[in-house]
Amino acid sequence: MALIVQKYGGTSVGTPERIRNCARRILETQRAGNQVVAVVSAMSGVTDNLIKLAKEVSPEQDPIEREMDVLLSTGEQTTIALTAMAIHALGGKAVSLTGAQAGISTDRVHTKARIVNITPDAVHKMLDAGNIVMLAGFQGETASGEITTLGRGGSDLTAIAMAAAIKADLCQIYTDVDGVYTCDPRVVKTAQKIQEISYEEMLEMASSGSKVMQSRSVEFANKFGVRFEVRNSMNNNPGTLVKEETPGMESVVVRGVSLERNQAKVTIDDVADRPGISAAIFGAIASANVIIDMIVQNVSFDGITDISFTLSAADLPKAEASLKAVLPTLGEKAQLRTTSGIAKVSVVGIGMRSHSGVAAKMFKALADGGINIQMISTSEIKTAVIVQESEVENAARAIHTAFGLDV
Repeated sequence: MALIVQKYGGTSVGTPERIRNCARRILETQRAGNQVVAVVSAMSGVTDNLIKLAKEVSPEQDPIEREMDVLLSTGEQTTIALTAMAIHALGGKAVSLTGAQAGISTDRVHTKARIVNITPDAVHKMLDAGNIVMLAGFQGETASGEITTLGRGGSDLTAIAMAAAIKADLCQIYTDVDGVYTCDPRVVKTAQKIQEISYEEMLEMASSGSKVMQSRSVEFANKFGVRFEVRNSMNNNPGTLVKEETPGMESVVVRGVSLERNQAKVTIDDVADRPGISAAIFGAIASANVIIDMIVQNVSFDGITDISFTLSAADLPKAEASLKAVLPTLGEKAQLRTTSGIAKVSVVGIGMRSHSGVAAKMFKALADGGINIQMISTSEIKTAVIVQESEVENAARAIHTAFGLDV
């Protein structure tokens, strides 16, 4: 008997028929002799509609984050109950558990909480009683009992974390695509499915805009050694296995191309070039719970310099507010500038460690396409650039072709 965790995304449970389809798949897995924990997201569109409702009743200011967590957690709770009902209708036995009931404890950062601990006693008890456990993704509770949510893609994190906590034999992430592709197939029609990918590559692709998996989930899987497979809930095709790095993986120089839209750039001009300036800037950003990405600082000239960084466009208002408060301490001439309408394109591959010329080939592909580069960032296995959002799809196609990923 194997212990299996399965996760179904919003599109996989987007209609009553799809919920019944997932219920059949889950029940078949149990009837094959396995114990099953199934993590589900809210039905597609439900979370967006709840956010819209919140903004309609609170048009003058952003809704209170604590109450947003209470509201948004209901989406997943609806789905676990409906799926459990569908399993019962098929002759199975299932019980639904919220994140709190399943023992998922988090910190107190509402809307972007981090898992602190999981005590899965209730999950084991339900499994031992012969139940399929339908677990609400995306949520947990604080030590004081307040409901929290884990941010977009948090159901992936719930599945990976629970798989680690209960020492599952297998974790399957079911979505609406057959696996991880060399690029978004909606952008690059010739994108190919990747058979296996390392944690590091998957983490870089997820953090660079690939929407198949949430980056925190991959990071968690890597830390606790949770091998998982990304599969399509609509068919039985093999998916993409995400696992520890093996020697043969380095033979592939570039594994894939990722793109991330809805980015913004913040530039602080003429800041004083002295110790403590960067700490003041990024301390203010951290206090606003804003996650930043690329950072560039220019060479100092006459005691002043410029610092630029990128972030999600949705976080730009919070970043601006936090920086305006510290701007007077950054230098007499310090000025704040912001730019939206930009996007990030990245190439990822562990083979980049042992092969030269990747950046040159990437930049030439963009130059040949007449696409201007605004910022550049590199790591051991990734090169990323910022371009105009209107050019991001052409950029992705050009780079994908340049590295021979079309075939």
